Amino acid sequence: MKKTCTLFTAVLLALFTQITWAQEDYQKKVEYLQKQKDRITAQEKDALKIEVETINKRLQAGAINEEEAKALKEAAAKKRALNIENRVAIIDNRIALLERNDGVVISDGMNDSIVEDQVRIGIDINGKPAEEFVFSTKNWKRDLKYDRKTYSDFVIAIGLNNAIIEGQSLNDSPYKIGGSRFFEMGWQWRTRVFRNSNFLRFNYGFSFQFNGLKPDDNQYFVDNNGQTELQEFPLELDKSKLRMDNLVFPVHLEFGPSRFTKSEKKIRYNIDNRFRFGIGGYGGFNLGTRQKLKYKENGQSIKDKFKRDYNTSDLIYGLSAYAGFGGTLLYMKYDLNPIFQDAAVEQRNISLGLRFDL
Repeated sequence: MKKTCTLFTAVLLALFTQITWAQEDYQKKVEYLQKQKDRITAQEKDALKIEVETINKRLQAGAINEEEAKALKEAAAKKRALNIENRVAIIDNRIALLERNDGVVISDGMNDSIVEDQVRIGIDINGKPAEEFVFSTKNWKRDLKYDRKTYSDFVIAIGLNNAIIEGQSLNDSPYKIGGSRFFEMGWQWRTRVFRNSNFLRFNYGFSFQFNGLKPDDNQYFVDNNGQTELQEFPLELDKSKLRMDNLVFPVHLEFGPSRFTKSEKKIRYNIDNRFRFGIGGYGGFNLGTRQKLKYKENGQSIKDKFKRDYNTSDLIYGLSAYAGFGGTLLYMKYDLNPIFQDAAVEQRNISLGLRFDL
């Protein structure tokens, strides 16, 4: 008998506790939803404020007139008012659903929602919204610029390299025409010069240049009392190459048409698949110079690498130009500084290849 009474008491206590928890849970859910109504109004007002600021900026920029600005503001205010009305109605329906069912409603157990500038990802426990999983994305969003004037690209260039030697033509160059190459990579920014036209752009950035020269006729570079010159190597060379690594800062004026698009939220100038050409120059400094030799001695393959300055110029400056369609361009650069300092005969690096703006 005592066991039966004890069991009956435990059941009643558990039932009472469950009812109490359900009641408290129901009240918390209603309170949460009421707070959501206030948040909705605040969100929509903030969104309206941003839209009005954008319209004012367009008005100040001369993109629209006073009448257009007024119409856009009225449309934005009407839209936000309807948003508040509809979203609050959804919350009211959820509250009514809870009240009609005494807080017990069918739930899928998982609730993922995105509301304007707020994201909620969490698991509901007994239908209770997990407020600790509510994140504001207001600071995550990047404002969409109405008029974007500056763009950026990753730049890669590759092609043939050689030298213009004082008193000689390029045909008489002691360097292999096809074997001497260059490689360049860097980052550039492209800014529109004029307010209402994208025909002229100002390009600027930085690049790493790797200029290679391969001597012909089994020759290699030798530092002879401050003079860098080519000499015959005593053994048969499989490879002889001098590489100069530079950091430069190119600046170009770029010309060419673009495709203009305009909407209520933005205007853009697109140069994809459009012809363009640029002319300018670069300046920087030499990061290092090294020579690589490959040959065989006594039947053994030997690779020598010499990292020296070889009297190469410390300061690098020159002229460059490019032309082409979209991101594929024919590219040429010419160093105004001599390759070797205090040389009896001056040599200047010249490069021709393809450039890709990615």
